[in-house]
Order: sequence, then C-alpha cells, then structure tokens
Amino acid sequence: MAVNNDLHAAEVSEALNEVKFSGFHLRAIITAGMGFFTSAFDLTVIGTALALAGPEWMKGFLAGGGSKADFAWTMGLVGSVSLAATFVGAIVFGMIADKIGRKSVYGIEAILMTIGAIGSAFAAGPISMIVWRTIMGFGIGGDYPLSAVLMSEYANRESRGKMVGMVFSCQALGFLAGPIAILTMLAAGVSHDLTWRIALGLGALPAMGVIILRRTMPESPRWLARAKGQATAAAQSLRAYSEGIARPAAREATAVVREPLAKYALTLLGTAGCWFVFDYAYYGNTIGMPTIINSVAPHASMMTSVAWNVLIFGIFAVPGYVFAFMFSDKLGRKFIQMLGFALMGLMFLALGLIPALAQNAAAFITVFGLSYFFAEFGPNVTTFVLAAELYPVNLRTTGHGISAGIAKIGAFLGVLFLNGILAKLGFGGGMLLSAGMSLVGLVLTAVCIKEPAGKSLEEAGQETGWVPTPQEKSQESLRTPVGASA
Repeated sequence: MAVNNDLHAAEVSEALNEVKFSGFHLRAIITAGMGFFTSAFDLTVIGTALALAGPEWMKGFLAGGGSKADFAWTMGLVGSVSLAATFVGAIVFGMIADKIGRKSVYGIEAILMTIGAIGSAFAAGPISMIVWRTIMGFGIGGDYPLSAVLMSEYANRESRGKMVGMVFSCQALGFLAGPIAILTMLAAGVSHDLTWRIALGLGALPAMGVIILRRTMPESPRWLARAKGQATAAAQSLRAYSEGIARPAAREATAVVREPLAKYALTLLGTAGCWFVFDYAYYGNTIGMPTIINSVAPHASMMTSVAWNVLIFGIFAVPGYVFAFMFSDKLGRKFIQMLGFALMGLMFLALGLIPALAQNAAAFITVFGLSYFFAEFGPNVTTFVLAAELYPVNLRTTGHGISAGIAKIGAFLGVLFLNGILAKLGFGGGMLLSAGMSLVGLVLTAVCIKEPAGKSLEEAGQETGWVPTPQEKSQESLRTPVGASA
C-alpha cells in the first residue's frame, strides 16, 4: 500500500482544516444544497401527484385489459423506481469521482435531474413516467456522493459537520415547498391533471439553476494532493477559498493514498446499514404520507391531506434539521444519530401499540410529527454527514456512493411495499415494523460507527500515515464531543 506522508500534501489538508468560513463556503453550500432541495421537492410531490393522476390513468389501464391489482403494483413501481435508479447513480458517480475527480462530473447529475423533472411533467401514463423518473433518480443518486464529499473536503475541521449538514438540510425547504405548491394550486381551482404536471415540472427549476455553478466549482484540493499527488494543482485550487489562506509550497507530492476498501468493511456496514434501515422507514412514510393519512382519516379531502403534510414538516421536521446541523459539531454525529434512532423508534412504537393515537387527529400529528423531528435531529442528517467523513480520500465518494445507494434500496422497498404492509398489518403493524428498523439502526451505530467530530477529515477517514499536528491534538482535546470516545 502506497502511503501519502508527504509534508506538502499534508500542508494542503492542514490549510483546509484551519481555513475560516468564507463566502466561498456559503456559495458551495447553496450550490450543493439545491440538489437536495430538488430531490426533497420531488419526494413530497410524487405521492400526491400519483394520487391526482391515478384515477385517469386507471381508466386507460383497465381499458387496455389490465386489472386493478396490476395497476396498484404499477403505481407502486412509478413511486419507487426513482429510488432504485438512485442506487445505481450513487454507486456509479461515486466510483467515477474517486477515479477522475469530483469536478469532472459535478453538474452532470443536475442536468439529469432537470431532464427527468421536465419529462415527468409531460408523462402520458405510468410507463413513460417510469422512464423519466429513472433518469431523474440516476441524477439524484449521483448528487449524494458528489455534493456531500465536495462539501466535506472544502470544509474546515471545526464546523465541518455544520457545513455538510446545512447542505443536506436544504432538503427541509424542498419538503415544505412541494406540498405548499400543490396546496396553492388546488386551492386556486387548478385542475388535478394540470396541478400534478406543474408540480413535477417545478422540480426542474432549482436543478437547472445550479448547473453552471456546479461546473465552475474548483476541484477538491484534498483529492488533488492526497489522491493524485498533485500538490501544485491543489495549491492553485486553494485560491478559490480566500486570499488570506496560508498556502503550501507549490511542490509535487511523491506518494498518494491508496487505502483498500476491505479495511473499511465494518465502517461500510455502519454507514450503509444505518442508512438502509432508516430510509426503509422514512421514505415509506414520507412518499406514502397521503396513504398513511388516509388510513388514519379516511374521509379527509386531498387538500386536508396535503395540509397535514405541510403541518408535520413545518412544525416538526424543519426544526429537527436546524438542531442537527447546529449541534452536530458540539454533540457529535454518532451521539445525535443514536439519540434520533432511539426516540423516533419510541414514537413509532407508541403509534403501533396505542391505537387511540391514530384515532385522534391532534394526537396523531403530535406523535407522528415527533418521529420526524427525531428523524431529522438524528439519522436523516447524520447518515449523510458520516458517510462523507469516515472514508479516506481515495475511497470517499465510493464509500458515500455505496452507502447512499444501498440506503435507497431500503427506500425503494419501503415505498414499494407500503400499501401491502398497511393492508396486511394495518397502520399499527406498519409503525411497529418502523420501530424495529430504528432499533437495528441504533445497534449498528453503536457497534460500527466512530465519532469524527473534532477530527481532521484525514484522521476521521483513518488514512494510514496521517499524523495530526500538535495544534490539531491540542484543539481536539479541548472540544471532545458528547458522543466521542476518549
């Protein structure tokens, strides 16, 4: 194994570890975050869009000789196919970005999201919708490792969790914007057919808006210096941050990091496994929220169902995102993830064991809403951040891509089987299954995850040969997070 212990490549990393938050970082957060705004917007509108398009599509399906059962499975595939495509996109883009660079492919995934969103808006039926959502899902998948890792590699040690968490927390705005857009159109009397088409098409705007920005972002200096041994190019890339940053000498490194993936098997089990069980419960509940609300309040109108969606996300989910990125560096990612799994699991358990909670609107919204608060102030944010920190520079987008991809298989299964689970187990049984998934996530976090807060990205990624500077050691000792081991 070739180990990068070159002084000048190390200086590049140390300069990044100590650089202060700047306008460049804010630009990077917005540029990366718009991808997650897009995916969240799509995630919240697709369930309602299918509910609006479903009756008309069913007429054509039955007229063509299909059965209602076949149509139900077809619609389940429409709602979940983008998640399966996300699995492929995350792994493919992740592996490519570790080989040829982050900048080389950054922006391509935004183009795919734009094409997929526009195509979905003009879909003639379930089959064409499946094609367009596959394209969109592939782009969303690529966005996960690229945006997460670029932000983590741009970030400093002190507030890396906050910066990467803020990127992912743009998802909260998408979760709110989606149902608000649909609610506004329905309240204005826009036809159902036009409402769902406009809603899906709107998802193209944020992705389209950052394509040029993404293509002009600088290459990761850490990747240039430590994965490619190009300290000169890395020093030049640092100019994008601040004129005041202390730059290393412009001399080439002679060795690069080539850590084997097998060394990180336990870490991969933790990042991918925790994300898988979380997404199974989270995406099933989120995309299927109209179905869940219908099972609790079968006589609620479409507008009432969407309004509940806005209420739950606005009151409970959004504060959870804010708490997550604000306290990520102080409490530690591992601690927050364990806390989130434990308490969201407790909410699911209560909903599963106490039927009266599902029979009272206020009680249901409160308990179900708290499950979203602890999902956000917990594994929804931390799984994304941890997977961008716990791998070495030569495997960082690969590790994150595999983790995000496997997670979306969990999401795909959760969405695909939601209707069947509710039909067989009922609402309570579905919640108990989600509680079981939360318990598995709690155990995997405790056993497989190491706390990266307060550490340099190189130390968190266990890069062989990385020796923390005396300054780094002293700073780390002063801010050991709650969840960090001694």
